[in-house]
Amino acid sequence: MNLTDNDLITTPVTLTNCDREPIHIPGAIQPYGFLLCLDPATQLIVQASANTEALVGLAAEDLLGGGLGQLLGPARLAEVAGCLATLTETAQLLGARLETVAGQPYYKLIMHRYDELLWVEFEPVVETDAAPLDLAFLNAALGQMLAAPTVLDFCQHAAEQVRAITGFDRVAIYRFAPDESGEIIAEATAPDLPPWLGLHYPASDIPQQARAMYLKNWLRFIPDAAYQPVPLVPGLRPATGRPPDMTYAVLRSVSPIHLEYLHHMGSAATLTISLIDEGQLWGMITCHHRTPRLVGFELRELCQFIGKTFSALIAGKVRADQRADQLHVRERLAQLLERVSRADDFVEALAQPGPTIQEVFGCGGAAVCFGGEVQLLGDTPTEAQVRKLLAWLSENAPGPLFHTDSLAAHYPTGGPALRATASGLIAAALADAPGHYLLWFRPEVVQTVTWAGQNDKPQLLADGQIFLSPRQSFEAWKQLVEYTAAPWQPLELAAAHEIRQHVTDLQLKAFNELQARTLSLSALNTALERSNDELDSFAYVASHDLKEPLRGIHNYSLFLLEDYAAQLDADGVQKLQTLVRLSHRMEGLIESLLQLSRVGHTDLVVMDVDANEVLAEAADLLRPRFEQTDTQLVVAGAPWPTVRGDRVRLLEVFSNLLSNAMKYNDRPTKTITVGQGPAAPGGPAAAVDLGQYFLFYVRDNGIGIDAKHHGNIFKLFKRLHGQEKYGGGTGAGLAIAKKMVEKHGGQLWVESALGYGATFYFTLPKTI
Repeated sequence: MNLTDNDLITTPVTLTNCDREPIHIPGAIQPYGFLLCLDPATQLIVQASANTEALVGLAAEDLLGGGLGQLLGPARLAEVAGCLATLTETAQLLGARLETVAGQPYYKLIMHRYDELLWVEFEPVVETDAAPLDLAFLNAALGQMLAAPTVLDFCQHAAEQVRAITGFDRVAIYRFAPDESGEIIAEATAPDLPPWLGLHYPASDIPQQARAMYLKNWLRFIPDAAYQPVPLVPGLRPATGRPPDMTYAVLRSVSPIHLEYLHHMGSAATLTISLIDEGQLWGMITCHHRTPRLVGFELRELCQFIGKTFSALIAGKVRADQRADQLHVRERLAQLLERVSRADDFVEALAQPGPTIQEVFGCGGAAVCFGGEVQLLGDTPTEAQVRKLLAWLSENAPGPLFHTDSLAAHYPTGGPALRATASGLIAAALADAPGHYLLWFRPEVVQTVTWAGQNDKPQLLADGQIFLSPRQSFEAWKQLVEYTAAPWQPLELAAAHEIRQHVTDLQLKAFNELQARTLSLSALNTALERSNDELDSFAYVASHDLKEPLRGIHNYSLFLLEDYAAQLDADGVQKLQTLVRLSHRMEGLIESLLQLSRVGHTDLVVMDVDANEVLAEAADLLRPRFEQTDTQLVVAGAPWPTVRGDRVRLLEVFSNLLSNAMKYNDRPTKTITVGQGPAAPGGPAAAVDLGQYFLFYVRDNGIGIDAKHHGNIFKLFKRLHGQEKYGGGTGAGLAIAKKMVEKHGGQLWVESALGYGATFYFTLPKTI
C-alpha cells in the first residue's frame, strides 16, 4: 500500500509508518507564537494559526482576507511590505509593536518566502533578548575552536560555548557513523545531571525525512515539549487544496513521536543545531532543559552561527586527526619492524611490548601462530578456538591477507561463537607453511558500545500503541549489526600487510642461512650448477638487507615532510619529495628482486588445474582495468584442458601477460586474444611437440616490440621506455613470469614486430 502526504495527515503515527510521516506539512504550529500566511501577489492573509485570538485578541477567521494592517501601524506596515518584496527562504527578523491591538504588545516578526507563500511568524520578546552580544566572549570562543588540536577537543569547546550562550541544562554533540547511527562525543551539563558521553543511538531514532529537514534547516527549537499543537485556519490552502509546506517555518509543529521521545528522555525543551560537512549531515549539537525554556531568536541565530562555523572547520579537524593517526601507526610500525629485524627470534619479538603486533593499530587482541605454537595477546578467542580457526583459514581463505568485519558470514560453523572477541578478523599468512599466521581480532560492535536506553522498558501511549523508545531502537539496531565488528581501515590493512611481508622476508632469510650452514661446499656448487640457487640467495639477502635502511629513509622523509615542511623553503620541500619518490621506486625494484628470488626458492604445489578457471580468475581480477581502458578480451580454442601445475603461479603468469598486453597499447579500442595452440602458422610455435606440451598464447594489438629487443625484455629491470610512459613499472614482470614457466619445465617467448602487436607463447609439459 502506498500512502500519500494527505493520507498520512489523517493516519495515526505509529512505529510502522513514522519513517514516512510528512513532518514538513504538519498543518500546525507550536503555541509560543502565532503564524500568518500571505498571498505573494496581494499580500493578504490566506491562512492563520488558530491561537491569534488568545494572543492578540483577533480570531483567525477574522484575519483571513485582510492584510497586516490589521496588526501594524502605517509606518511599520510600509517597512514590512518592503521586506516582503525581497524575501527568500532565509528568515529575516524585524521588531514591531502591534499598534492596532489593545495594549500594543511587542513582537518579533520572522519572515520568509516558501511554497508560493509569504510566511510571517510572530514570536514574543523574552528576557534573554535583552542581553547584549558579548563580542569578546564570541571572539574567545571561536579562537578556542580554531586552536583545538583534535576533533574531540573541538567538539567539547563548541558544546561549552553553546551552553554558556543558551543556559540549557545539557548541551551534547552527536556524531553520525557511516551506518547513520550516532554517538555522543562531547557534552557540557549542569553538575547534577548524569553523563551521556559515549552513549550510542541507532539510525532509526532519526528517520530519513527528519535528516532531510536537518539539512535544509540548520536549527530546530522546541521551548516546551508538552505543548498542544495549534492548527492552521483553514487547514488546507484554498489555492491548492493541500497543507502548506512548513519546512522553513520556525514555529512548525513537530512529530508526536518525537515529543514522546523527549518526554522519555526527561527533556522539556530542546534546541538542535545541524552540523553539515560537504552537504552531508555530520552530526548535531543538541541542547536539553529539564523545564520549558524560551530562548530568543537572536541567541538562536548566534548558536546557528557557531554551528555553521563548526561545519566549515570540521573537515580540516577530521583530516588533522587522520594525519595524527597515520603518523602514530607509522611510528609504532617502524618500531616493531626494527625490533623484529634485530631479534634472534623474530616470532617472540612480535609479542614483546614496545609495541606488540596488537598495539600497532586498534584491535581487541592478536595472535602469533608459528611452528605449532599459538601466542595470544589481549582479548582473544581461546587457544582451542584459534586452532580451529587456523584449520578453517587454511582451507577457505587462500591468499596472503584475509580480512572481514563479519567472520560469522564466512565461517558459519565457528564464527558465531567468537562474536564477543573476533567478529572482525585480519589473517596474514606467513610464507607457504600451513598454519603459520598472524591474526588480529575485533569484538562485535554490540559488545563495545553503551546503547542509550537499552535497559529501559518500552512505554505505551494512551491508546495502547508502543512509542519509539531507545530500548526498542536498540533491539532493531542489534538485529542489523549482530556478528559485525567495526570495519578495518585501509591504513590498518596496509600495516598488517607490511608486517606480514617483513616477517615472510625474515623467514626466507633464516631458511637461506640454514641452508648455507648445512650444505657442504661441493653440494652448494652442485646446486649452483643445477639451478643457480646461490644467485637467488644472494639476490634475496642483498635486497632484503637494503630494504631495512630504505624503509627508514622513506619513513623519516615522510616524517620530515609532515612535521617540518612549514620550516623549509620550497626547494627543501621539493628535495624531500624527490627523496620520498626515489626511495619508493627503489623499494619497488628491491621488491621485484625479492619476488624473483622467491620463485627459485619456493617449491611448486603441483595439482590438476583447470586452465579455463585460471584464465577466468585472472580476467576477473583485471576486469576493472579492462573496463577503464576499453579493453576487449577474446578467448580462442575453448574449452581448455586440465594441466598439471601450481595454480597460484600459473595465475600470476596469466595475470602478468594480460596486464602487459593491456598496458603497452595506445589504441582507442584494445583487443587481447588468449588461446591454446598456435596463434598462426609458422614460427617457433610450429616446432612445439603438442604431444608432450600444452601451448598457450596471449596476443594483443598494441605497440609491438622490435625484433632486436625480443631477448632483452625478459631481463630483470629491463624497460624499453622511460618511467613516465605506459604507466611506469620496474621491468621485472616478464622476468618473473619466464622463471615461473621454466620452473614448470616449459618455455616463454615472444613473436612481434614494432607497430603490429605482440604474441607471447608459453608451454607447459603434460606431465610433471
